[in-house]
Amino acid sequence: MTRNPDRLVLFTDAVVAIAVTLLVLPLVEVVTESRAEGLTALEVITDHRAQIYSFLLSFVVISSFWLNHHRVFEHVRAYTPLLIRINLLWLLAIVLLPFPTEIVGSYPSTQFTAGIYTGTILALSACQTAMTWLIQGHPQLENAEDPISRRELNNSFLLTGLTLIAFLLAAFVPGITFYAMLLLLLSPVLMRIWDRLGKRAS
Repeated sequence: MTRNPDRLVLFTDAVVAIAVTLLVLPLVEVVTESRAEGLTALEVITDHRAQIYSFLLSFVVISSFWLNHHRVFEHVRAYTPLLIRINLLWLLAIVLLPFPTEIVGSYPSTQFTAGIYTGTILALSACQTAMTWLIQGHPQLENAEDPISRRELNNSFLLTGLTLIAFLLAAFVPGITFYAMLLLLLSPVLMRIWDRLGKRAS
């Protein structure tokens, strides 16, 4: 059974908005607590730089995944129970992200803190790739007039692969921690190389 995807997209947007709101709530509490402790406004910022940075990072992560989610669902004409389940797993990772964000902002960078954060992003990326793979070429789900390109699917697999490597490095290699996430910046570069190799082969 298939249905119009608008309700699913609207529900997803609402949950993402809540997750973004949850990200900033700890910073609001910090201001209240710091005021009670007699700290100046400048000290609030300087003493909680890690929390501010982790908030900004997670905001960028959620925004990027939300934008990609919208791009994928522009190709969808209907949804099935399986697509709903994968989308719910994607939302679970989204609403879970404020938790490791707070851990990262409150505790020193270690393999554990980096691992739990990058692991959450890996779950997000894997769910998004699963949805893209499920929709691409599916006669019930995909809009035949606006299909998902092979390049979009390849890019999704590439990003998930890089995220997996980043997670393994962050969680299991001492001293790397969050520097492993710099690997994700290679995604557009590797896709351009992939495109060039594909053109030469054709």
